[in-house]
Amino acid sequence: MAEFTPSNDRLATVFGGSGFVGRHIVRALARQGWRIRVAVRRPDLAGFLRPLGVVGQIELVQANLRYPDSIAAALEGADVVVNAAGIQRQRGRQTYEAVHAAGAGAIARAAVAAGIDKLVHLSGVGADARAPNPYIASKGRGENAVREASPGAVILRPSVVFGPEDDFLNRFGALARALPALPLFGGGATKLQPVFVGDVALAALAVIGDANAAGRTYELGGPEVLTLREIAALTLRIVERRRALVPLPFALARLLAGSTEIASTLSLGLFPAMLTTTRDQVELLRHDNVVSAVAIAEGRTLRELGVGAQGIEAVAPSYLYRFRKTGQYAARRLA
Repeated sequence: MAEFTPSNDRLATVFGGSGFVGRHIVRALARQGWRIRVAVRRPDLAGFLRPLGVVGQIELVQANLRYPDSIAAALEGADVVVNAAGIQRQRGRQTYEAVHAAGAGAIARAAVAAGIDKLVHLSGVGADARAPNPYIASKGRGENAVREASPGAVILRPSVVFGPEDDFLNRFGALARALPALPLFGGGATKLQPVFVGDVALAALAVIGDANAAGRTYELGGPEVLTLREIAALTLRIVERRRALVPLPFALARLLAGSTEIASTLSLGLFPAMLTTTRDQVELLRHDNVVSAVAIAEGRTLRELGVGAQGIEAVAPSYLYRFRKTGQYAARRLA
């Protein structure tokens, strides 16, 4: 493989670049010829990112959002910074407050101090500092901290994100393979607008290249609004399995989620991650997660960024086939 020879000297620092959304942003930037510095807590575990570019294009550096000096070092010489750092479960010092709120503010302040005027911050639909849910509240506080430090930052708020490495459709597939029925938390009536991770990455590229995007907040959703029940049924159709869909009240759903959290802790992580649900994740389903009417009216969606959203049926079969009885094969093997 030839060494990377940039057509220009553009450098982007991506925090959380080894995560689900972050790695797709790194890939999209690499395809556009950017030099990329991926800032992660454990660079030794992020080597899989290097093949996304050519030799020398993607650099891995250690950074911890609790230590400002490591953030500043990761930003040295960068033209653009993307914050895709996020967690779905709190463990030890990796709390929602530390990563989503304090960490986001630290990155924004460091970017301003470094003279970087292009900051893209990944948040989520419904982010609200006043929300009772600690996850959503931390996302809202993170947005506030970013806006306070860098008013020109661009905030991207995706709905639930799906793609090859997701913790969403893959979870339904894993449950369908392991259980005779799929539980529908809250009865399965919650409305979601699943967005393909590749489209989120394209949105990040689009706002980086658009001077008019400065200071705006975009809400990113897929082409369809579906209930949780409809998504579960669609997943079952893709993986070619028949399972009962059992409505589960939120109170029972919290008990079930709590039991999987305990099982994961007591087993020292040996309990399957795909079968583990947190109580915070259950609480998120109490409210619909779709692009707001205000964002649509004001032109702050994927459409205005020139991204044609892809739906579940166009993408999911390419990675959910592994949950079929015969994998990628069309027919059962004769025995």
